Amino acid sequence: MRVAFAGTPEFARVALAALLTSPHAVPLVLTQPDRPAGRGMKLQSSAVKQLAVAHGVPVVQSRSLRLDGKFPDEAHAAQAALQAADLDLLVVAAYGLILPQWVLDTPRHGCLNIHGSLLPRWRGAAPIHRAIEAGDTTTGITIMQMDAGLDTGAMLLSETLEIRPGDSTATLHDRLAEQGARLLMQTLDQLQAACLQPRTQPLEGVNYAHKIEKAEGPLDWSQPAAVLERRIRAFDPFPGCTTEWAAQTVKVWRAAVAADSPDPAGAVPGQVLRSDGGVLRFACGQGALDLLELQVPGGKRVAVADFLLRHPQVKG
Repeated sequence: MRVAFAGTPEFARVALAALLTSPHAVPLVLTQPDRPAGRGMKLQSSAVKQLAVAHGVPVVQSRSLRLDGKFPDEAHAAQAALQAADLDLLVVAAYGLILPQWVLDTPRHGCLNIHGSLLPRWRGAAPIHRAIEAGDTTTGITIMQMDAGLDTGAMLLSETLEIRPGDSTATLHDRLAEQGARLLMQTLDQLQAACLQPRTQPLEGVNYAHKIEKAEGPLDWSQPAAVLERRIRAFDPFPGCTTEWAAQTVKVWRAAVAADSPDPAGAVPGQVLRSDGGVLRFACGQGALDLLELQVPGGKRVAVADFLLRHPQVKG
């Protein structure tokens, strides 16, 4: 088949890599425009664009696909490119732009999405983060037929994946990306064999995985320790959870619920309960949290034992 691809970050790059090694032709790739990144804020191509260019695949980087939107010239150019590609299918993975109806109607077999959740559990932009934050023990990949709604289309294939106790968004992301690429290949095989049975999503169990905002990073010590521990894992690598200490914002990358300190008597949420023996313990609204890996502004992630050696002024 002739299969175009629309995606931007590493999650999408893994799927594109699998598609490029398949028997299918990839005549066109859509991805987000280059954006400033790094300390020098130099323009940087997306992971998907870098792979496409390396394989000589034409790339379209429209800021919008709405023909009547803010960038109509770019949208019309994208439309012309998609129509000229004579597509059987468009595969979408973490693209970052809403697809107007004209895009959904262009390929002969429509558009497929690789979604990082077992629909309809987490629809929306941040299904991996929100699954960890909510304390889910399983997640997975759903390959769905795209429609005009937000992740509401018919499900074609899905597969469950365990969320391990220590998983962060970074570690779970990598396993889901590999799973998504594999499931995409299975979907394309079954689509060609005409043996797919689309399933309508159930109306029950719908949750929306809202986009992660930087404002969600600061830890609210009045929350239970278990809730904060999950949030720290969910927000790794972005935006990172933070707390204020010694008039500076410190990032907290790993933590564990303090099993031997269920409810410290008389402790105030946010109070340092212990800062010795390689332990930095904070009181929470319920229980206490041991911080395991921290980062000060301008520094690197370090284990808490190293942090305490460098900052002996921390007091319990």
